[in-house]
Amino acid sequence: MNATTVAVDLAKSVFQLAVADDQWRVVETQRLTRTQFERWFVNKDVRLVIMEACGSAHHWGRWLNGLGIEVRLLPAQYIRAYVKRNKTDAADAAALLEAARASDMRPVRVKSVEQQALQGMHRIRSLWMGTRTSRINALRGFCREFGIVIPVGARIGIETISRVLADPNTAVPDLIRGTAKLLVEEVRLLEGRIAQLERELAALAKLSPACTTLLSIPGIGLLTATALVAATSGDVSHFKDARHFSSWFGLTPKEYSSGNTRYLGHISKKGDRYLRMLLTHGARSVLRSSKVAQDAGRDVCGVRRWALDVQSRSNHNKAACALANKLARICYATLRDKEPFGENQRLGKKISRESFVMPA
Repeated sequence: MNATTVAVDLAKSVFQLAVADDQWRVVETQRLTRTQFERWFVNKDVRLVIMEACGSAHHWGRWLNGLGIEVRLLPAQYIRAYVKRNKTDAADAAALLEAARASDMRPVRVKSVEQQALQGMHRIRSLWMGTRTSRINALRGFCREFGIVIPVGARIGIETISRVLADPNTAVPDLIRGTAKLLVEEVRLLEGRIAQLERELAALAKLSPACTTLLSIPGIGLLTATALVAATSGDVSHFKDARHFSSWFGLTPKEYSSGNTRYLGHISKKGDRYLRMLLTHGARSVLRSSKVAQDAGRDVCGVRRWALDVQSRSNHNKAACALANKLARICYATLRDKEPFGENQRLGKKISRESFVMPA
């Protein structure tokens, strides 16, 4: 029996293994605990391990690579089509073997510890930003119940709320005023933590050549550059071309085609939602600044002129999505060639910026 390929259905404490021979036939199945799982690979001669790209998959991928075993992580959304009948751990493991045989199934690269740590920093910042927004919205609602209208905007809103709560003649009752002040203090604390995290990201960006290259692109700031490096490690050689890279973010249109009829619809919105959001917001900022410069009579050229032309032919939202698509392709080209974008006059300002959150 030449069992050199193993498919693993990962879990927190129970791991289902499907062992296959050189003809991809399942010759053995195992259901192991975490400790047994580690011992099993130490005592076996395995050449290839197939897993879904899910939680803890990159950790186990690095561990197996350390044992000299090749690891192939497959996109989880593509495995379901290979599951036969009912969904069980054994069926999932067998489906991994079938999916791995598909020649067009592109594996996911195993992320390094540094990449996952950098992604974790972005996730923590997103959680803090969401908590900050929910606290501000709650304070707005409380003030509205007592006839106090708070202006639009997070920064001016929290400043206005602080003044309202500090005013002894305010309409907010004493019963809730003390607790509301605690919410304001919580918002200030979160803003301080977010600012500190962004300073750490800025320090990392200065040491990364890939981040410096990405920052030369209009609409690509500190968050987008570091998030892209965390997702790709700054190497895009495993993507076929720029369109493949853009489709990885879900920025290319859906296609509905049959016979001689071809219809391109809305963007697919597949892939990493966080990166797609950052690219879209970056595109909106480029559109706005380009419009302001044009109205002021300043010269607008390059990608900014292209974006304004698209906006004049369609509308603002379509132009933002089109520009986000183009920015993703420019990111691919700069990372592939390891050269900064031509329009890099604001690179020095971006590099020196330490935080997006201003001190209170």
